[in-house]
Amino acid sequence: MSSQNFYASMGGLPPQTELLSSKAVFTTAYAVIPRTVMTDIVTSYLPHWEGTRAWVISRPMTGFSETFSQYIMEVQPGGGSDRPEPEKRAEGVLFVVEGEMTVEFEGTAHAMRAGSFAFLPAGSSWTLWNSSGAPVKFHWIRKAFQEVDGLEPPPAMFTHEDEHPPQAMPDTNGVWATTRFIDPADLRYDMHVTIVTLEPGGIIPFMETHVMEHGLYVLEGKAVYRLNKDWVEVEAGDFMWLRAFCPQACYAGGPGRFRYLLYKDVNRHMPLW
Repeated sequence: MSSQNFYASMGGLPPQTELLSSKAVFTTAYAVIPRTVMTDIVTSYLPHWEGTRAWVISRPMTGFSETFSQYIMEVQPGGGSDRPEPEKRAEGVLFVVEGEMTVEFEGTAHAMRAGSFAFLPAGSSWTLWNSSGAPVKFHWIRKAFQEVDGLEPPPAMFTHEDEHPPQAMPDTNGVWATTRFIDPADLRYDMHVTIVTLEPGGIIPFMETHVMEHGLYVLEGKAVYRLNKDWVEVEAGDFMWLRAFCPQACYAGGPGRFRYLLYKDVNRHMPLW
């Protein structure tokens, strides 16, 4: 079920002849950031990173993401960082969509390629460098870790989607499946990042309405997504943010499978302010 077709063609700049119509939208319930707006001029540069730029597609702010930030990182050959994470309380997930890189965690080097996944606990020591001859692109999802008295911190994880067979959802005949890197029953983790796969014609057959906030980056294929009251066409390279309790469902449009990288916050009580 692994794929070498993850979308990774962000960058460039549209011509002056381009029309300005777009499906980009920002609402209080959801946002859609299509791949067409992820151009060169909207990139960010980060302290202590060399040969690197980032598309910031989610960040905590009023009326938007509350629990996480998400970057698409592009690291040139020879680029990287010995001081990648400035926040001691930040945990992270890395997922590679193109190219190769090496993450050294607590003194051990881990080679990562397209489809590789890493969970990096808060306060850990790690570095990241691209020693290959081509750029590497990966998603970096960051979240402030929520400690729980009596639970030990979650351990690091380095793996690949090939090592995690997709688990079919009940009563779907395998057309809707989830690749889970972290055991859902392990309460040490307060975030999950998974890959959801829908075969052509497959659907999420009800309007999901739940407390988990979502970030969805389309890795492959296309679909029609229901977001709150609206139907939106999405394709590989598009990003969606869904606020907690935003109703959601979708139809996979084909002709190939529809796959997306999914973030959600889990396993914690709701804070009471």
